Amino acid sequence: MTKLTDLARERILVLDGAMGTMIQQLKLEEGDFRGERFADWSHDLRGNNDLLILTKPDAIRDIHLAYFKAGADICATNTFSSTTIAQADYALESVARELNFEGARLACEAARLAEKEDGRPRFVAGAMGPTNRTASISPDVSNPGFRAVSFDDLREAYKEAALGLIEGGADLLLVETIFDTLNAKAAIYAIEEAFAETGKRLPVMISGTITDLSGRTLSGQTPQAFWNSIAHARPFSVGLNCALGAREMRAHLAEISRVADTLVCAYPNAGLPNEFGLYDESPEYMASLIREFATSGLVNIVGGCCGTTPEHIAAIAQTVEGLAPRAIPEIEPRLRLSGLEPFELSPDIRFVNVGERTNVTGSAKFRKLITAGDYAAALDVARDQVINGAQIIDVNMDEGLLDSKKAMVEFLNLVAAEPDIARTPVMVDSSKFEVIEAGLKCLQGKAVVNSISMKEGVEAFKAQAEIVKRHGAAVVVMAFDEVGQADTKARKVEICTRAYKILTEEVGLPPQDIIFDPNIFAIATGIEEHDNYGVDFIEATREIRAAMPLVHISGGVSNLSFSFRGNEPVREAMHSVFLYHAIAAGMDMGIVNAGQLAVYEKIDPELREACEDVVLNRRKDGTERLLAVAEKFRNVKGQAQVKDESWRQESVEKRLEHALVNGVTDYIEADVEEARLAAKRPLDVIEGPLMAGMNVVGDLFGSGKMFLPQVVKSARVMKQAVAWLMPFMEDEKDARSSAGKILMATVKGDVHDIGKNIVGVVLACNNFEIIDLGVMVPAQKIIETARAEKVDIIGLSGLITPSLDEMCFVASELEREGFDAPLLIGGATTSRVHTAVKIHPNYSRGQAVYVTDASRAVGVAQALISKETRAPYVEQVRAEYARTAEAHRRAEAEKLRTPLAKARANALKTDWVDYTPPKPTFAGTRVFSSYDLAELARYIDWTPFFQTWELKGRFPAILDDEKQGEVARSLYADAQDMVKRIVEERWFNPRAVIGFWPANAIGDDIALWSGESRSEKIATLHTLRQQLSRRDGRPHLALADFVAPQASGKADYIGGFVVTAGIEEEKIAERYSRANDDYRSIMVKALADRFAEAFAERMHERVRKEFWAYAPDENLSPDDLLGETYRGIRPAPGYPAQPDHTEKSTLFDLLQAERRTGVKLTESYAMWPGSSVCGLYFSHPEAHYFGVAKVERDQVEDYGARKGMDIREVERWLAPVLNYDPASFAKAAAE
Repeated sequence: MTKLTDLARERILVLDGAMGTMIQQLKLEEGDFRGERFADWSHDLRGNNDLLILTKPDAIRDIHLAYFKAGADICATNTFSSTTIAQADYALESVARELNFEGARLACEAARLAEKEDGRPRFVAGAMGPTNRTASISPDVSNPGFRAVSFDDLREAYKEAALGLIEGGADLLLVETIFDTLNAKAAIYAIEEAFAETGKRLPVMISGTITDLSGRTLSGQTPQAFWNSIAHARPFSVGLNCALGAREMRAHLAEISRVADTLVCAYPNAGLPNEFGLYDESPEYMASLIREFATSGLVNIVGGCCGTTPEHIAAIAQTVEGLAPRAIPEIEPRLRLSGLEPFELSPDIRFVNVGERTNVTGSAKFRKLITAGDYAAALDVARDQVINGAQIIDVNMDEGLLDSKKAMVEFLNLVAAEPDIARTPVMVDSSKFEVIEAGLKCLQGKAVVNSISMKEGVEAFKAQAEIVKRHGAAVVVMAFDEVGQADTKARKVEICTRAYKILTEEVGLPPQDIIFDPNIFAIATGIEEHDNYGVDFIEATREIRAAMPLVHISGGVSNLSFSFRGNEPVREAMHSVFLYHAIAAGMDMGIVNAGQLAVYEKIDPELREACEDVVLNRRKDGTERLLAVAEKFRNVKGQAQVKDESWRQESVEKRLEHALVNGVTDYIEADVEEARLAAKRPLDVIEGPLMAGMNVVGDLFGSGKMFLPQVVKSARVMKQAVAWLMPFMEDEKDARSSAGKILMATVKGDVHDIGKNIVGVVLACNNFEIIDLGVMVPAQKIIETARAEKVDIIGLSGLITPSLDEMCFVASELEREGFDAPLLIGGATTSRVHTAVKIHPNYSRGQAVYVTDASRAVGVAQALISKETRAPYVEQVRAEYARTAEAHRRAEAEKLRTPLAKARANALKTDWVDYTPPKPTFAGTRVFSSYDLAELARYIDWTPFFQTWELKGRFPAILDDEKQGEVARSLYADAQDMVKRIVEERWFNPRAVIGFWPANAIGDDIALWSGESRSEKIATLHTLRQQLSRRDGRPHLALADFVAPQASGKADYIGGFVVTAGIEEEKIAERYSRANDDYRSIMVKALADRFAEAFAERMHERVRKEFWAYAPDENLSPDDLLGETYRGIRPAPGYPAQPDHTEKSTLFDLLQAERRTGVKLTESYAMWPGSSVCGLYFSHPEAHYFGVAKVERDQVEDYGARKGMDIREVERWLAPVLNYDPASFAKAAAE
């Protein structure tokens, strides 16, 4: 391929455009895809574009030829999905190799035709897509360690594809659209095997996909981490394609261009997809963006992906003609590793900490967790290592009672699901090479292997090194040969030198990827032969680095102090002293507990000198002297932290700012009083230092340097300060000015107000006056108060779906009453689309604005209050909402739904013949008039608690989050303190009622019977069925599918429940609010919600084990419960599986819930008190959660008839899930 390489030096090469786009334009039918050969195939084949190679070869050849004629130098074969894995969707695994062979042959024919026409050389790249499986990501969110495909599955599939492409005549191989780098590494491994098998080597192009504007692949890697992971393939080119348009791709392409010492290729989409999923960028516009890539020196090869046509390629070819290709940079050879993020051992990093605590041989705690199967806690150990500064984490599972290979795979798969750990490279550590190899097959990043050696001979050493090389890993090489471990300086240097020659000259490993471990042995053991071990290592290190400057030196530092086990201060001092000298000699890596390493300068001088004596072997009695000194340090513990009160020495203005920013109330009254005495009037204190401090808070919050819990604490300080000043202000009749007056309310029928309260606090922090009307506020009260108070803005909040309709009604009433004040919309069920499509059209005089969260509320409110910014801001919002509404209209028009009859025909097919439904231990209801709060506290799911405070992340990982961790830990500590008081002082009185009834499905409904004779129906639960268009063969589900049909003759059952944390939360929250403590007021409501959910979780567990008893031996940890790994579900009416809130009334009647628990249903079917949960119990093993999604008019009519409810009433309650506009439908019907 010297011709292609020479061309790439001379000019920018042009790749073809989108094959799929051109195939779409052919408007082919099922018969076209089948052809004669597959006329009777058992599966639908339409959409299998690769199959057209065999059934429409002329069409595919013509597309290749069109791209060649447009100016493409390289065309990719139509084999993107021609692997056995992707073709399995069509049961066509058997033709995968043939597709690749014929695909390459067809493209080569087109290349020869084009070349014959104009004499220009053309080339064919054998396309190898990513498959439809991911090796790094679990498809099951509840089981993050699961993988739908293995590395070896992918390797075998890719090898077959590569062999077909090579045999078919491809000039290059193109591994493209990589969203999971582990898939690409499997492809690279397979390609190397194919090259070895055929004896033919082709250039390899590699192209990743940054899936969105976050700048990462789907599996989480940054562009540079991606390059570090695949650089071992020494590709002809590396680059990016798909997902993004040229404009969006540019920054990520620049990053690859900066670090890659090979050609760079870019073939973006024709912009981002529009509302129809189509691409709008014209050839001319896209070419202008590509031209900028070229003039900026970013690219060597350009082309197009989705949405591009021969016209696009012609424009691109023309625009880059004559422009110089990117100059390939000289990249200094260094050890470059990666997890999700890159790591480079640069000269400014003197030493790399390898975390040792995820090593079962080095950490008793980790070993116990792994052997007990407590992987969640084991992950915390890994997380702690990263937090404490480990730049690489060493993972070792070599324990006699463990299946080391299985444990390694399971743990690394789980690590991949934890971004805060997975960002760090992994050192796969084992004495068994099969375990190492299994570990490498789990890692998308560039890992380190620990270790290989020549102890079993040179041939075994070379074979293992070859595998390491194919995986692209760096490798630790032990100073160990056929004779034994090297213990002297001479032996260490001899073995390392010999290994270096073999690895670099015979295997071809880059020297910078070699890490020698010349063996750190224990010193100060009392055995004279051991005394010089420290010096031998240090001096060998110095000599190895001088002779082989690109290699690295590592070692297990803890080995050094083995004879001082149990005396951690002395061990830490020995390690620190040893590293001080070894690093100076050239040791640049070590397995060290990053959180337990003494600072050399801060070691007690007597202890440090004694350690130096033994490490450097300076005196014969060094061991005895260290033993004597060591006794003084046994069991020494760290000193307690002293609270920093230095800020109290600042001026009163600075003290107030500190108190506000840090949420400190300890001195606020004294400081405010001092400021008042120094001011002319009390109001000056508010408008001066207090508002100045709150402005700092606002700036920090707006820039992401403060988080919501801190802001709420700041508000608490501010309220207490103002409360102190109020009596003085009233005496002087001072009136505080505000930024504007905002009315806030949770709409009628809805009782949820935590989010609204948080927004109110944040707005108040920014000097807005807040009038909070509370919950369940009717439209008339909102209007009357808004008029009386002359408010500037009205804010509406709601959580349940019926609140959406109520908001539309409030908007229309405001319009009718002549209001024009801006209307802020927020809450869990609200959205920008709903606001644009449903609420905004009802309020043309004013402007409805959707606000995502508290952090956005201030900016929106300020823009709407200001006379200068209001008009342009409203104009901008209206234009955006017009686009949103139009996009929604078009998208809805395009959506295909299945008719109800067809959906029912595709219901879940369950084998009821061989299944016997379990019988509950009692029938009817059982009441729990109180419940142990301490027991419920163990079942709290903390992740939603943090989300309430707008801290995004999973618990407990969020506690260690780089950005939010400190705030999250503080919030969690406060929550734990309050939970303790809730339990000890019994703030809440949880109550519950559960029940079971004989039940059978009748169509899409569930009939409940009075007794086992099943002759008297006492109630009917109505369910809705999915009408989604299905192409994957999956059923159209309804909850009724999980209950035995009446016709089956099986006696099935259904359960129901209502639980509540109790009414007490309201009084407690109000008490805190009156004390100007919004922080604790919001906290108590948030915790009441968590206790209610914990109660529901605990009760469901008892149902499974005791009351229905279909899983009596279940023994799940709290984490397993949160992951819902158990059998059975507890869906709630009004949520995705049954979006009709009115079904709650049947459940409440059956349970007599209001009388037994005190929980009431509002007119919108919200539950009061808000910290309550209800739902149904299903026991079938196949029962799982799902979403009904949008439904059609035919189901609405059927549903109304079954419920005996007027169609308009049904449409009202199902409004959020209707796939049609009732008004438009009624109008069309009338015409």
